[in-house]
Amino acid sequence: MSVVIVDYGSGNLRSAAKAFERAAGTAGPEIRVSDDAEDVVRATRIVLPGVGAFADCKRGIEALPGMLDALQEAVIDRRVPFLGICVGMQLMARFSYENGRHDGFGWIDGDVVAVAPANGLKVPHMGWNDLAVAAPGHAVLAGLESGTHAYFVHGYHLRCAEPADVIATVAYGETLSAVVGRDNMIGTQFHPEKSQQAGLRLIANFLAWQP
Repeated sequence: MSVVIVDYGSGNLRSAAKAFERAAGTAGPEIRVSDDAEDVVRATRIVLPGVGAFADCKRGIEALPGMLDALQEAVIDRRVPFLGICVGMQLMARFSYENGRHDGFGWIDGDVVAVAPANGLKVPHMGWNDLAVAAPGHAVLAGLESGTHAYFVHGYHLRCAEPADVIATVAYGETLSAVVGRDNMIGTQFHPEKSQQAGLRLIANFLAWQP
């Protein structure tokens, strides 16, 4: 097994790689941080992290020769298991309305909109919060129950058009998507690499996942 964490100039690459190495264990798969589209084509697991603005992250991916096509071929055509983290999850959407309207990958039917809590909570949503599991049978959430703490840092969220694509939610003055996915794709709005044992459990589940 070869796990590729895509390096396009955004994301907590070092902490993500260390979390994957820890979850995989000494006999686990190779964890590679790479900006090479050929590595993505050959990967058996793909991870797309992301922090910052949606449009900047999309441009960073587009700037890597062949990367968009490699992701499309691997994830959509060959159904390689994919994990998007934070903005990496948001890129799975059709559109984002962060500072204008920007195209996403179109893998999840939905759009990215501002977090707008009705009760005056601060934005961005930052810190620990409780997950509410909507799809308890999903293999990547095995062992993670409603009430599990996860670490969030975001001012925008993915609003899914299909309720079946929402795997877990979080309450922050409104109900936000915390985990989304379908088929061989899953995304977390929170940061597994910062979510201690819960994050390591989710990563280990992803590495073992056979969608």
